[in-house]
Amino acid sequence: MGEWQRTACSLCYLNCGLEVQLDGRKITRVRGDKAHPRSGGYLCQKAQRLTWYGDHEDRLTTPLRRRPDGTHEPIGWDTALTEIAAKLHAVRDADTAAGRPGSFAYVGGGGQGNHSGGAYGASLLKWMNSTRHFNALSQEKTGDFWVNGRMFGSTSVHTAEDVEHCDLLVVLGCNPWLAHGFTNARHALNTIKNDPARRMIVIDPRRTETAEMAELHLPLRPGTDAYLLAAILALLLERGAEDAEFLAARTEGFAEVAAVLAKVPVDEWIAHAEVSRVDVERAVDLMCAAKAMTVRVELGIQQGRNSTLNSYLEKLLYLLTGHFGRRGTNNLHSWLLPLWGATTGQRSEITGFEYIGGLLPANTLAEEILAGHPNRVRAVWVESSNPANTFAGTRDVERALRAAELSVVVDVAYTETAALADYVLPAASQHEKWEFTLFTFEWPTNYFQLRPPLLDPLPGTLVEAEIYTRLFDALGVLPPSEALASLAARPRPELQAGIAALVQELPERAAMLPVLLYRTLGASLPGGAASIAPLWAGCHRAAKSMTVQVQRALGSDATGPRLGEELFSRVLAGPTPFSAHEQDEVWSLMRRERVQLAVPELLDWLAALDPATDRPAPEYPFSLLNGQRRAHNANQILRDPHWRRTDPDGALRARPEELASIGAEPGDWVAVVTAAGRVVVRAEADPGLRPGQLALPHGYGMAHPDAEGRRVVSGPRINLLTDARDRDPIAGTPHHKDVPARLEPATEEERARAESDSARVRETVASGRS
Repeated sequence: MGEWQRTACSLCYLNCGLEVQLDGRKITRVRGDKAHPRSGGYLCQKAQRLTWYGDHEDRLTTPLRRRPDGTHEPIGWDTALTEIAAKLHAVRDADTAAGRPGSFAYVGGGGQGNHSGGAYGASLLKWMNSTRHFNALSQEKTGDFWVNGRMFGSTSVHTAEDVEHCDLLVVLGCNPWLAHGFTNARHALNTIKNDPARRMIVIDPRRTETAEMAELHLPLRPGTDAYLLAAILALLLERGAEDAEFLAARTEGFAEVAAVLAKVPVDEWIAHAEVSRVDVERAVDLMCAAKAMTVRVELGIQQGRNSTLNSYLEKLLYLLTGHFGRRGTNNLHSWLLPLWGATTGQRSEITGFEYIGGLLPANTLAEEILAGHPNRVRAVWVESSNPANTFAGTRDVERALRAAELSVVVDVAYTETAALADYVLPAASQHEKWEFTLFTFEWPTNYFQLRPPLLDPLPGTLVEAEIYTRLFDALGVLPPSEALASLAARPRPELQAGIAALVQELPERAAMLPVLLYRTLGASLPGGAASIAPLWAGCHRAAKSMTVQVQRALGSDATGPRLGEELFSRVLAGPTPFSAHEQDEVWSLMRRERVQLAVPELLDWLAALDPATDRPAPEYPFSLLNGQRRAHNANQILRDPHWRRTDPDGALRARPEELASIGAEPGDWVAVVTAAGRVVVRAEADPGLRPGQLALPHGYGMAHPDAEGRRVVSGPRINLLTDARDRDPIAGTPHHKDVPARLEPATEEERARAESDSARVRETVASGRS
């Protein structure tokens, strides 16, 4: 065994610090990094299986080109990039000649811990004169971003929760015991459970592991979060629990909000949520008694019915009661580099949806391609993303990808989206290159970790920075190599002026600043870290915009460019704090003087809620939680089924009596039917679910080689069950956590096919083939 090497987990956005040992190219042992300044040695069950990310049979090691029969053939890098460049030029030139906006779409830009390629992909988007950017954030979070923009002044102003110091934790629509989502989640939950002075409320339809630990669980009916939250807010105001001093000093618009909440029919809406009035009153009691309440939310409300409205009501919960901007409450956080942008008001010509944080709703990708509109998308570039599996409406997404004039996938594996692409370009994995994440959501001290490679890239693969740089060279816009080498040899203080001169020489180079940094500054970085050169500009920007906080984090008295260089040096050296705020400085992160409580569109939406129009359709009596987090599922970077210790089939969970209602028992194959499709799945009993609720996990439905080298799909492709138009009206996020469904017995043919596929997966795992 080799020495322990530092890295970080990439399976959720906490990216906890890890140490690993290697045997050749395999990660054989994993432990928490006790010296990590944020996670301090914390380790969950998922990180222990990281070896299955980059070491499996589906790794790509050569560029691929689609044949006329739909299969792929291997080609060389020069051929691939030359042909792709010619097709991109043709699309760009046609857009210019027609006077239309860029018809190029960029999907992705990094996975959970894989953000280094995003700046380079965004450069290509800009060079194509397009703004059409789709990614996982616009499938999950943009409703929350939109609310932040209206309340705090910018979509890039983002909230954090101080679970460590609260005396009341309110958990909405999530299960931190399995999903984590805040620092050292299991330790924090156990600490609250065992402290008699601290309390926890869980609002979730299922009695989750987190709900079992809580003082109070409100098992509301799926899809009724807005009704219940509004009723709680109305009761808080009835009791005079608003923090008048805080509201007067820090907010505006309270009177408008209070007027709408005063009209909420509390009893009717609590009954609609199907929870006890006594329990709701108990929740209000706990909130009124709290000295420091923090609210933790996740996709349960952000991909549920009324999702953008839910995000608004969640924020009103802590804002109206003054549990904001203090230790132990919700706060804002700083950025080294923002992970998303500001909202400008631009809207799609195709769907009318607003670009939120610079992103279009992932659910609209197929419409943007298939629309009979002169400004439709014609070329699709997918990086570190698998929309054929992860975007709602799988069949429409597949049809759209086939219909595009050009489709290119950059990935480490032969994904379902890669199988549909015209060209596939093999990237180095997260463990084979310098990498980082921009999920820096901490307050008051914020941290950044740069991860050096654990392994050499597989032969035939390239890091994303090199892929895009060679592409720009093939496009004919990269400066001559001698000019770049000359600039690289000059001192860093001269770099900005030198790059400006290259852009002045050819203005379209302004789109490719990350590439210019890669080929100049990158050459001087130690250990082959050239691809992270864009972080240099981010460090200087942070040092300029947060000088005192960066000085405090580093223990430095440097200023100006010296501080930026010192921060960059610390980032290169390993995990480091990059900003440290005093508590009162939270208000400096706002983009308006006061929090705007009254958001007219959302107050109108709240006033229009009507339980009479919000009942299950008789033909689909169940609510399907489509994308549940479990012990051994993760995002789709873990394709190999070997990693799963439990739940190998991605079972449907249902109450035992509801399985019995169709003559099924646990272990049987059953059919889940929605308006969009039908999927046959293994059944598993879960009495913790509410009556009428079903649950399927995310992270399955991927094809991979079986023991004989043939491809087999492991587990359910859950987006065969979803409709991309069943979505939030403001953000376009899908209603994945409340999909109307019914249960049916599987046919004999369906059972036989499902059992055969499951057996092939089990045989593959047993054989050791990876």
